[in-house]
Amino acid sequence: MKENIVQKLTSKDDKYACAFTDRIVAESHDTDEWYEYFEDVASLLDHPKSLVRNRALYILAANAQWDEENRFDLILPDYLKHITDEKPITARQCVKALAQVGLARPQDIPQILSALRSADLSKYKDSMRPLIERDMEETEKILIPVYVGDAKAAKAASGYRPQLPVHLPWPREFSAK
Repeated sequence: MKENIVQKLTSKDDKYACAFTDRIVAESHDTDEWYEYFEDVASLLDHPKSLVRNRALYILAANAQWDEENRFDLILPDYLKHITDEKPITARQCVKALAQVGLARPQDIPQILSALRSADLSKYKDSMRPLIERDMEETEKILIPVYVGDAKAAKAASGYRPQLPVHLPWPREFSAK
């Protein structure tokens, strides 16, 4: 039976939804179990709540490695728009997650780097802009060696996984499958 993933990820109970996201992301590093929900999660990229958009960005990045059907090709332009999301925290989460996307899908690195370099960050407050710029630099440091074929640096970056901003214990319903 297919789970109602959208309902769970958009729950008004943010602790529950964050814990559910943590579970999906953690499991997605080792299994493609959640890849079947790719379109459902992608539909949340334009959700009005930034927390929901953050969840979608992380889940999609974690599942990019399983994308043998090239579904990411269809959503990459929408994903990249979040580099300049209206909420600076979501922009930061997107930029960080793009490193994982690029490592899983090296063919997308040129488009990712181009989007990072052409991003207009002038709308962000002076307190946030340097943080986003630093995140961009870190993501570029991870992706450029892969793009130029530096095997040693690419291997070092291959285990990269962005840190989720909040790690909460899983609700009881997640403890047993």
